[in-house]
Amino acid sequence: MSSLAIHPLGEAALCLSLPAPVSLEQQQRIWQLAGSLAQRAGVQSLIPGMNNLTLTFDPLSTEAAALEQAVLALWAKPARRQQLGRLVEIPVRYDGPDLADVAAHCGLSPEEVIRRHSAVEYVVYFIGFQPGFAYLGGLDETLHTPRRAEPRVTVPAGSVGIGGAQTGIYPLATPGGWQLIGRTALPLFDPRAEPPTLLAPGDRVRFVVEAA
Repeated sequence: MSSLAIHPLGEAALCLSLPAPVSLEQQQRIWQLAGSLAQRAGVQSLIPGMNNLTLTFDPLSTEAAALEQAVLALWAKPARRQQLGRLVEIPVRYDGPDLADVAAHCGLSPEEVIRRHSAVEYVVYFIGFQPGFAYLGGLDETLHTPRRAEPRVTVPAGSVGIGGAQTGIYPLATPGGWQLIGRTALPLFDPRAEPPTLLAPGDRVRFVVEAA
């Protein structure tokens, strides 16, 4: 079991972090820890990240030292078997502006990049960067591609990209540096919906090739 480091973030927050590399097993432990801490008195929010969990608390209701002891006690317990979430299929048109560059970097044809990217069932590791942006684990190692040297000023909403060892979808138009290989019309974030984000940590994702 990886060791858990605890760092204060000001007077009302703690960052609980694990060493690299990121993995599904470590993310599942983070989700379980968040679930166990959710009902603890004084805890205000729990935000899973990549190999970390940020915990905010009310310093008038509890103390950081007491929370640290509780966290370590929970972390020492054996991990529970955990079912992954629902399967969400996302239709994608693989016509992104960086598809050819990704194929060249990986030594593959664009058609093979599409086949391999859409053949995998991904898992949502966490939501971050912007509302509804799901960092997906499980990308085929042959498709790992560095981010662009120069980020784009605007990436259109729905863009499907690769950034290093992960893939994801931009819910909103925003600056970004991931390699764009496709796009989807499926909304990832709707502030009027409940919940407002289509995906949640633990959900499974499969990309479905849509005809151009």
